[in-house]
Amino acid sequence: MAKNILSIVPMTEDEKARLAQAAPGCDIVYSTPKAVTEEMVQNAEIIIGNVPVDFIKCSEKLELIQLNSSGADAYVVDGVLNEKTLLANAAGAYSKAVSEHMFALMLSLIKKLHLYRDHQNESKWVDEGTISSLSDKTVCIVGLGDIGLSFARMCKAFGSYVIGVKRTVREIPEGVDEVYANTDLKTALAKADIVLSIMPSTPETREMFCKDTFDAMKDGAVFLNGGRGDAVNQDDLVEAIRSGKLSMAGMDVTVPEPLPEDHPMWKEKNIFITPHIAGHYHLPETLTRIVNIAIKNVGLYINGEEITNKIKH
Repeated sequence: MAKNILSIVPMTEDEKARLAQAAPGCDIVYSTPKAVTEEMVQNAEIIIGNVPVDFIKCSEKLELIQLNSSGADAYVVDGVLNEKTLLANAAGAYSKAVSEHMFALMLSLIKKLHLYRDHQNESKWVDEGTISSLSDKTVCIVGLGDIGLSFARMCKAFGSYVIGVKRTVREIPEGVDEVYANTDLKTALAKADIVLSIMPSTPETREMFCKDTFDAMKDGAVFLNGGRGDAVNQDDLVEAIRSGKLSMAGMDVTVPEPLPEDHPMWKEKNIFITPHIAGHYHLPETLTRIVNIAIKNVGLYINGEEITNKIKH
């Protein structure tokens, strides 16, 4: 049966042709995040892309929404989607981009490159002294999905001992030495020299990293956040840095975003901040992966088959 499809994800002409082939006879409308209207959203039976949640309004017409993000927190709130609407994310599309970005942040910190860049901006020739190596570090990854596993493999290639933390422990995946359940978070943190959070935004994960969990870490540990900003109590993070409990932090996500100009994190020389740019389409391959997921899922749905990346709401 022909469907009305709305896409706000950029596609090449070849990709548009593939989508048309996957959904023969369907009426496909292309727009952009800025140009999309509520009328377009309300008329769609299938949507590709993160349209404004206010436009959906539990549309009874909407059958499937394929997000261009891994996170779906805005769409699982009561009152957004009709209970019959299928929801799918783009998990897997961001693994290379985000893991490599966070790995680069981590290396920059332990090699003190962030400090040398500060000195360059002031035309100063300063030696910052000793650095450290990943080859003798224990790295704890909290959130062992596609991004976390990609990060783990890079750490292992550099000789690190890798601990993973996830909701349920079933097996130890390749590239990981130990796995703990979320309930044993502090036990895992106590072993780590470097901690990476790739946690989503949920009621259970909000401020998961706070004074209590920072205190559980090794003195001088490095903390990284590439998941969601609200997983961290930022006041507690600043205090942990100032007190020396944590030596450094690398943040690609904050609360709020953009981070206000007067926020104390900006002034901390050992907090390295990037403006939530690890994901999105900064790495062109990420967009290609998202489009491939979307085209596959639309084709599966049109043919009455089970879609991938489905999320409960």
